[in-house]
Amino acid sequence: MSKARLVITAVVVEGRSQSEVARTYGVSQGWISRLVARYRTEGEAAFEPRSRRPTTSPTRLPQSTIDLIVDLRRTLGDTGLDAGPHTIAWHLHHHHHLTVSAASISRHLTAAGLVTPTPAKRPKSSYIRFAAEQPNQRWQADFTHWWITGGVHTEILTWLDDHSRYALSVTAHHRVTGPIVLDTFRKAYAAHGIPSSALTDNGMVFTTRLAGGKGGRNQLENELRRLEVLQINSTPNHPTTCGKVERFQQTLKKWLTHHPAATTITDLQTQLDAFTDEYNNRRPHRSLDHRATPATAYHARPKATPGTREDTHDRVRTDRVGQAGSITLRLNGRLHHIGIGRTHYRTRVLILIQDLDIRIIDAATGELLRQLTLDPTKDYQPTGAPKGPTRKKPRT
Repeated sequence: MSKARLVITAVVVEGRSQSEVARTYGVSQGWISRLVARYRTEGEAAFEPRSRRPTTSPTRLPQSTIDLIVDLRRTLGDTGLDAGPHTIAWHLHHHHHLTVSAASISRHLTAAGLVTPTPAKRPKSSYIRFAAEQPNQRWQADFTHWWITGGVHTEILTWLDDHSRYALSVTAHHRVTGPIVLDTFRKAYAAHGIPSSALTDNGMVFTTRLAGGKGGRNQLENELRRLEVLQINSTPNHPTTCGKVERFQQTLKKWLTHHPAATTITDLQTQLDAFTDEYNNRRPHRSLDHRATPATAYHARPKATPGTREDTHDRVRTDRVGQAGSITLRLNGRLHHIGIGRTHYRTRVLILIQDLDIRIIDAATGELLRQLTLDPTKDYQPTGAPKGPTRKKPRT
């Protein structure tokens, strides 16, 4: 028998005083008074367990605020924008002048059935985080795949500022090529200034460093070198190095899936421009101080500028002198012919290249056949010898 039944029996049936029963069973007299009153009102129901939840919650959010949280969740989600607790808190504060903690928002979203549980992920504390201290201190670039109406494949190329997450350039193409990467980079730095460094993965449109060193620098690499922009390439199979631009692409694709599919690449570019404007100027960013927009963070500090690059591009190549007395060398994606002389036809040579400074050595004897500074504007680099057959000097 429960203690409540013993107490009621002692007071109601046996007629003992409440003070005596309180001393006997080690409970307060006030509790006995409330229990007896409840028994006389409710009967046997008084013995059922009751919730300890208070009848009123003075600090509970007004129902109108809870409804607004749910509405923001659905509105932001339907447009493909981030709809997490921190983003909703930012919108409540900036657009509705309400201050609500992210924990409270998360609790009400869960109660409304709007949170889908996910398996445990790798803890965020395990990642080594880096963010540039200034705008233009580091740009990240990458491209991703997208399909428009009819299953037509396209590629979206993005240049992103590491410090502010400001989207500098987001463009759609049928296929991203080296010249396209160079063109978008030039337009980006013409509009926003030359960055101090550039971070990309090891795609051939960004770097040829994993191509065996035979092709020289590609167009982007030569442009970075010319502008003294430090080039950084991620370690193969480590995509988190370029995590900021990867995360941007994820956000972009989520937004695109919530809008009508583009029918042409021009329509896709229009959508990209609309998203970029929303992302840069109106969407709060969780990784930025005070949930600022990327545009606010990008323009808040002085921009970094390129430093002096002391690294040189050193290559060693082997070749055989052709019938025309020349060898070929690719620079900045352009093939150049370097004259050696017909007398060296079929000679195997060793080519030592340091940026534009070139030395050509006979591989068998070590004889220096030619040394020059390559003129990148000319396809053919002449030897400088007079044209035509060599004439014998007249006897005197």
